[in-house]
Amino acid sequence: MKVQPQTLQQVIRHYSDPETCIQTVAASRWPNGVTCPACEGKDHYYLKTRRIWKCKECGRQFSVKLGTIFEDSPIGLDKWLTAMWLLASCKNGISSYEVAGAIGVTQRSAWFMMHRIRTAVQESSIMKLPNTGAPVEVDETFIGGKARNMHRAKRQQRIKGTGGNDKTIVMGMLQRGGKVKAMVIPDRKRPTVQQIVRDYVEPGSEIHTDEHAGYQGLDKDYIHKVINHMEAYVRGHVSTNGMENFWSLFKRQLGGTHVSVEPFHLFRYLDEEMFRYNYRKDGERKLTNSDRFNLILSQIAGKRLTYKEVTGKVEETPF
Repeated sequence: MKVQPQTLQQVIRHYSDPETCIQTVAASRWPNGVTCPACEGKDHYYLKTRRIWKCKECGRQFSVKLGTIFEDSPIGLDKWLTAMWLLASCKNGISSYEVAGAIGVTQRSAWFMMHRIRTAVQESSIMKLPNTGAPVEVDETFIGGKARNMHRAKRQQRIKGTGGNDKTIVMGMLQRGGKVKAMVIPDRKRPTVQQIVRDYVEPGSEIHTDEHAGYQGLDKDYIHKVINHMEAYVRGHVSTNGMENFWSLFKRQLGGTHVSVEPFHLFRYLDEEMFRYNYRKDGERKLTNSDRFNLILSQIAGKRLTYKEVTGKVEETPF
């Protein structure tokens, strides 16, 4: 078994060879042998001078990038794999300016690359949090600029309301000892938040929420326990502190690393933070940066994000 790089320096050295990059991506994408993306044929030959395969069954030529987040990118795999390592290893995220300086591309290219990698870590599964007996903490938060940093004219527009005006609402569910699921939501109204809870939490589970009125009525399907934050943040084992901790990590990533994020792209940064949070451990085993890197690499196929999609010029294609 080949030794896996464990540090950034080792990653840069290991993937400086183009053939090593191609074989690494191919082994992860096709663990049972290289397969033609067009006809799924396994009879092919490798054109070493061009670093592509040609299928003997359908006659098509294909590279290891075809059908992955790397497709149509002129940037070398050595830079792509280094950028993937940076996303997997930087606990507070890494900005496109830092990536651009680290791997030697423009800031715009680095920004697009990181969004494509975030597409790879996005979970398409809608499996519910299992009813393991561990409580599920449910909470929502507001993401957006602080009024004190705004121009006076904009600040006056936000005088009305509860402080959430013009901010983006994010809702999350954390199973203690398990995974977190979070998403951008349009509002905090009862039909919206209760439908999301029912979509992602198994009936009969114990859920902990704050006193927000939108959660009233969940006790018909769940063991619903409420903590009033005006009185206390913990009552016995009832709290939403785990979910609050995740929000703290997420806001630190946004405010400290990325500084300013458009609401249109917020869900991508949320996917990134969920990935690092959910894959800190596998059972009792602590996952390494190399483990997270390999996990991203195993999820690159079948996911495509074009520049027009990421800039909102065309509707993004679901995978």
